[in-house]
Amino acid sequence: MRDKQRPHAPGREIPTELLLRAYASGVFPMAEDAADDEVFWVRPDLRGILPLHAFHIPRSLEKAVRRKRFSVRTNTDFAAVVDGCAASNTGRETTWINGPIRRAYMRLHKIGHAHSVEAWEDDEMVGGLYGVTLGAAFFGESMFSRRSDASKICLVHLVERLRERGFRLLDTQFTTEHLKRFGAIDVERERYEELLADALAHQATFG
Repeated sequence: MRDKQRPHAPGREIPTELLLRAYASGVFPMAEDAADDEVFWVRPDLRGILPLHAFHIPRSLEKAVRRKRFSVRTNTDFAAVVDGCAASNTGRETTWINGPIRRAYMRLHKIGHAHSVEAWEDDEMVGGLYGVTLGAAFFGESMFSRRSDASKICLVHLVERLRERGFRLLDTQFTTEHLKRFGAIDVERERYEELLADALAHQATFG
């Protein structure tokens, strides 16, 4: 369930400090579609998380990871990852990433609070994901794939990195059947806020 708080939308730009405060309080922005300049705030009653200790890799994907078909990199082209996530494709004709949201996350990236994991095939980016870091929490925003398993392999590398670097919370905002295959679950808002407070009380560096 999404709480659309339109009276509190920041208009056509999202100030960086406001965005960070929103994440720290369990709120994140969305738009109806890419052509809509308005932004609304979302605070779900049920929040999706992917417990880092219970992350599950399907057997077929585990084999794909071992084959090392893609070169996996971090933060080499954050803008291209956001654009990949915003692009329409088969099964997704619209996106919630509009101009104000794109600009806001580019600013977060510049100050070290937004990061990308990318799958490359030779000199072509074929998949990726991005999210926001605050304390020891990673807030997953979106992912895209132009090759089979590309975004899934990025997710595997993301979880490995978060574990290695002491992160305590991987927020997926909502759950999907796709994410549930990896162990994603829904938690009530009160429980999520407890997990968020714990993660914000610690520090972790994405790198």
